[in-house]
Amino acid sequence: GQRAKGMKFGDGYMIKTGHAGQVYTDTAVRHVLMRQGVIGIRVSIMLPHDPKGVNGVKIPLDDVVTILEPKDEPTPAEIAQQVAAAEAAQAAQAAAAAQMAAMPEPAAVDPAMQAGF
Repeated sequence: GQRAKGMKFGDGYMIKTGHAGQVYTDTAVRHVLMRQGVIGIRVSIMLPHDPKGVNGVKIPLDDVVTILEPKDEPTPAEIAQQVAAAEAAQAAQAAAAAQMAAMPEPAAVDPAMQAGF
């Protein structure tokens, strides 16, 4: 019968599952014919992250967390000023709409009368 032996050698961090495993790992398989039989060699290399995409993968890994600086929160006085300004703008719009509604519309002119028929 056939005698087979498998050996694994690993070093460092290797992602094997998910989309990142497909994108970040480069895999090659070769078969070497020798006098005693065939030896199969499978090599997987994890590529580095490169934001420009020249020497590695452009997309970052899923477990990389970027912490952003928080936005400045407005003070209660600033919020009160913004609310007052919004209410004043609404009041001005309402007054303009009421003034437009109070104006009489010009009488409609018949196009036949303008043509002189």
